[in-house]
Amino acid sequence: MPRTSTTTSLTPSSVMKSPLRILSLLAALGTLPLASSYSFNIENTPAQCQNLSISITGSGGQAPYRALIVPFGPSTLPNNIEVRRITEIPFGDGQTKVSFKLNYPENTQFVAVVSDGSGFGSGGTSVAATVLTSSDSSCFNSNQNVSPDFFLNIEPPNQIVQCAATRIWWDPATVRSQPSFFGVIPGGQSFAVPNSTLSTVPNQGQGFNWTPSLRTGTTLILVGGDSRGAGTGGSVLNTVSAGINPDGSCLNDSSPSSTPGSPAGGSYPTSTNGAGTSGGGGGGGGSNTGAIVGGVIGGIVALAALILVLIFWRRSQRKQRGAQTKERPVDLLQGDPEDDARGGQPGELPQYYQPEPFMVPDPTVDGSSHAGGSDGFDDRGRPLSGATSTSRSGTPDILGFSGAMSSTSTGTRKTAPRPLRPVNIIQHDDAGPSEAAPKVDDPETIELPPAYTNIRPNPSSAPPPEPAAPAA
Repeated sequence: MPRTSTTTSLTPSSVMKSPLRILSLLAALGTLPLASSYSFNIENTPAQCQNLSISITGSGGQAPYRALIVPFGPSTLPNNIEVRRITEIPFGDGQTKVSFKLNYPENTQFVAVVSDGSGFGSGGTSVAATVLTSSDSSCFNSNQNVSPDFFLNIEPPNQIVQCAATRIWWDPATVRSQPSFFGVIPGGQSFAVPNSTLSTVPNQGQGFNWTPSLRTGTTLILVGGDSRGAGTGGSVLNTVSAGINPDGSCLNDSSPSSTPGSPAGGSYPTSTNGAGTSGGGGGGGGSNTGAIVGGVIGGIVALAALILVLIFWRRSQRKQRGAQTKERPVDLLQGDPEDDARGGQPGELPQYYQPEPFMVPDPTVDGSSHAGGSDGFDDRGRPLSGATSTSRSGTPDILGFSGAMSSTSTGTRKTAPRPLRPVNIIQHDDAGPSEAAPKVDDPETIELPPAYTNIRPNPSSAPPPEPAAPAA
């Protein structure tokens, strides 16, 4: 819905000095709804070469009314033939409804703008409506292009830049009277382009400069006309760009917008399958119940999904902690906490793995009493292989023969067990590497330990020397 803005500068001092200014401001604001409280409806579905009816809604308009039908988008005919003209349809005197033939082919689009005596586009602008098919195609020639009575041009060509000066020009030989230009924003606020000082530029004809106070991204149809009617100068479709150096100094709250609210026109198709849009109110504010409900439902679904993800994450964390508690790794070098609880020192090897000294018989003890294999010893006093027992680890341990081996084979003589002594076995490996690697030609020296075969007998146990033979 078009909006009328009134700018009044108020300061605390001015209010105190002139309270009547407040009353005048309230009176001006009270007149705003009356100036913009009407719109229009497209009464029936637009169809090729069929009648289209438009009616005024609300009581705030000022007759006479008129509707401007502007083609939108490319042609759909073969070879891109354009047969659509910009058409201005006046309402009858005192009438609030008009019907006319829509001379547009199927699958093309148009925008409807309704105005009254207060100004252009005061009744609102529809979004692009789509023309549906019909069996009648007699209202246009699909092999011949149509052209306007004169052509409007812009400089720089093919672009409208936000807050940047644009020159609108034409050939003065083709117009009648002073041309007028209008800005049509589909689904938004249409407006009349203000004229300024005319100038003539070589190779550009006559024209004037216009600074568009339009925001970047706004879709704009620039329409030209003269005394023969609006649209006789054709139209130019552009999307407002920001330019190389964006400038927003010309923008304000009253700058025309593409989406001020629900579009005007009521319900009409906006696609070839007949799907449409619901407008009304001439761009005035209205609640979009479907969008609100959809947003609320989407938010609830997203929140529920987030809660479920958190629940599953907490469960997985608990399962991982439980698995770590149950699956305790086995350390063969460290003691079991149960063994430590039974009196072991922390960090001490379990009793099962504690080292035990290797026990061998004392060589200084006479082994004669064990000769002949008695008491589990051989003739030389060494323990027999049968005098062993298997320890818990499966390693044979030499027994002290203090129990079952304490009696002789005949069971009549008892002997004391052969004493054992601890022996420490040390392997020396501190020789270190050689100072210099041997040459290839040098002989290699291999050192072997002694064979222990030339052991001297004990003098006390050596047999007496044999007597010398008598001399002959």
